[in-house]
Amino acid sequence: MLKPLTAAISSILLLSAIAGPADAQEAAASAADDDAATDQAAVDLDNVVVTGTRSPKAVDRIPGAITLVSKEEVQRNLVLTEDATAVLARSVPGYAESSQAMSNTGENLRGRVALRLFDGVPQGSPLREGTRNGTFTDMGIVGRIEVINGPSASEGIGAAGGIINYLSAAPTKEGNEFTVVSRYTTQFEDDSEGWKLGFNFARKSGNFDLLASASFLDRGITYDGSGRRIGMNTSGSLADTESRNLFLKAGYAFGEDGVQRIEGSVSHFNIEGKANYVQVLGCRPDEAALCGATRTNTSERGSIFGSKAAINDFKQYQLTYIHSDFFGGTLTLNGYKADQEMRYLPENTIDKQDPLIGPLGSIYDQSEIVTNKKGLRTSWARPSLFSVSGLELRLGFDLVEDTAEQRLALTDRLWVPPMEYKSRAPWAQLSWDIGPVTLSGGIRREDGELHVDGYTTTWYRDRRHVDGGTLDYQENLSNFGAVWRITDGWSVFGSYGEGFTLANVGIPLRNIQCSNDPGDTQPDGCPNDPRIGVGDLLDLNAIVVENTEFGFNWRGERGALSASHYDSKSDYGQSLAIDPATNDFVLLRAPVRIKGYELSGDWRFNEAWRFSAVYSHTRGKTSFWAADAAGRYGAGGTNKPMGVLDINPDKFAWTLTWKFHPRGDVSLGATTLFSRNLSASDVRGFDGARFNFRESTRGYTLFDLGMNFDTERYGKFSLGIENLLDKQYILSWSQPPGGFQNYWAGRGRTFSLTHTFKF
Repeated sequence: MLKPLTAAISSILLLSAIAGPADAQEAAASAADDDAATDQAAVDLDNVVVTGTRSPKAVDRIPGAITLVSKEEVQRNLVLTEDATAVLARSVPGYAESSQAMSNTGENLRGRVALRLFDGVPQGSPLREGTRNGTFTDMGIVGRIEVINGPSASEGIGAAGGIINYLSAAPTKEGNEFTVVSRYTTQFEDDSEGWKLGFNFARKSGNFDLLASASFLDRGITYDGSGRRIGMNTSGSLADTESRNLFLKAGYAFGEDGVQRIEGSVSHFNIEGKANYVQVLGCRPDEAALCGATRTNTSERGSIFGSKAAINDFKQYQLTYIHSDFFGGTLTLNGYKADQEMRYLPENTIDKQDPLIGPLGSIYDQSEIVTNKKGLRTSWARPSLFSVSGLELRLGFDLVEDTAEQRLALTDRLWVPPMEYKSRAPWAQLSWDIGPVTLSGGIRREDGELHVDGYTTTWYRDRRHVDGGTLDYQENLSNFGAVWRITDGWSVFGSYGEGFTLANVGIPLRNIQCSNDPGDTQPDGCPNDPRIGVGDLLDLNAIVVENTEFGFNWRGERGALSASHYDSKSDYGQSLAIDPATNDFVLLRAPVRIKGYELSGDWRFNEAWRFSAVYSHTRGKTSFWAADAAGRYGAGGTNKPMGVLDINPDKFAWTLTWKFHPRGDVSLGATTLFSRNLSASDVRGFDGARFNFRESTRGYTLFDLGMNFDTERYGKFSLGIENLLDKQYILSWSQPPGGFQNYWAGRGRTFSLTHTFKF
């Protein structure tokens, strides 16, 4: 049996994602020697978390909600689907419904945007959040996923909702090991077939280790439960795409007793649309009077002349040096560089038009976001500070430079001007183990600078000129908490933490337009408006999130139960709405408060049967109106419910696993998103303006079935059936009114057959 995780992890330590897969692997170790090293690594790693502490630290000393998704759980999810975020939707209580797309629109953590990392390197940019940072590598090389729920300043900008760190696998077996993975997927519909071929090479020889991986994945079109083609997601579809992934990581330990280590990695991931289909817009129930019978978006064969392929292209390079005996502590230096390009499908919405280029309604254009970042992260951890047992100091200094811009690629027009954010951030963290109690606290000083050159908005935004400028951001971000390990099985914790991010700066920059020319059909640069610069925009103010949390964890010989409650607030937060004219997102800046609780349980009936379940409930409120820029009135009260674009409906997920053979298992799982009705209204005293909000979402339950059997000699065969009952449903975040562009059904029943061969 695995050594139990002592109880102070926060509430939602999804035990099915940690203990379950590792237990199953350990039980099979006597019959599958090749897996023994992997199992032992899982045992060792389940007791440390690197992401949230910037140095390895036992999870039962961290006063916060940590979810560790093991390699086995990642692999179990890959039996069902190659979607990079689907494993989070099934395993992490506070994570929202999977979008089933290249875009991760609507996917958040506890109602806020999370910072996604790959081996500690940020994916995407808070300067222009393009909702594409969830698909950046082949999940086959992911060794585990660490999720820190709630705002965290440990990694700097972007972690308002928490941190999700995908960690690449590491060789654990001496000698060479080759792994060949082949996969076939189908819905038994025309052009729904997909296939994958991947090669991994791992070598471990003394102090040297190497991991090299290459894969190719071809996806067909997808169908819903009614056998209807699903529409191409304008923010990026996984359907009808090809993915290529190259990954290389090498490390070498040296010095006396191997106390020093240097490691470098290179990652290049590219997913590209095949452009075999174009989207056909659907008709929402509330708009049936205008567009006819209710129907979801669908796809038809064809292409738009002159368009380019939709892509996600992520390149990442990093180099890490570790000295584990540097002035009595461990020194870590990590330098990285990441270049990312995201191109979207062509659209001819009104905000893409320009009468100087062509007649209104005739122009198709494609949005393209390019981000580049480089940084240096340093840390030094010193245990037994001042010779006091259990007293540990961790400190460091981070440097980062992040740039982003957005263009309309087909007509070479600037949509969002180049933005550059530079940050210098010293930080320190102190923890003290006093018997069964751990006290911790720390501070991070975020000292950032955002620079934007002068630019002119597009025709739809009145060709208004905006003066450039530089904005400074300085915040002291603190955290403190306590863990009390009451007994071997019980613990409780409480914590307070702060997070810092920018509110998708690109959206307010591109949406500036005239205010004194109502109804002007000949945009002329807003001659009747005063000059405006980036320093005048309140929407560029930073978001500082304050989060309080408490919870308990019980762990027995055969089962476990954990729970937590959190309260997250920001005086100047953000929420999303959809502009009905452009079908694009509008950013609303107003106070935000989000509360919720999470539960998880796990029970092992015997060595062959186990059951795990997780439940999450989140509710958020914001204001109907933000504070007036001219100072005439303040923001409204926090009485407007936050809808599904920001807050996911309640979620309940469970998995029942039967290990019918030392080398074989079957898992039946289900995920339920509950129905939800929200409504509220308010009147602004300043001018008597009335505001109303109403939203209803219909829930659904999806069943999944996965089977694995390792023949040893001929490899492991896996069969996955996603949406086992072929349920017809509409994705929750696609249900509320907001334009035709995002009315999508979810995937119908999908079969996947995978063969894994190691030698």
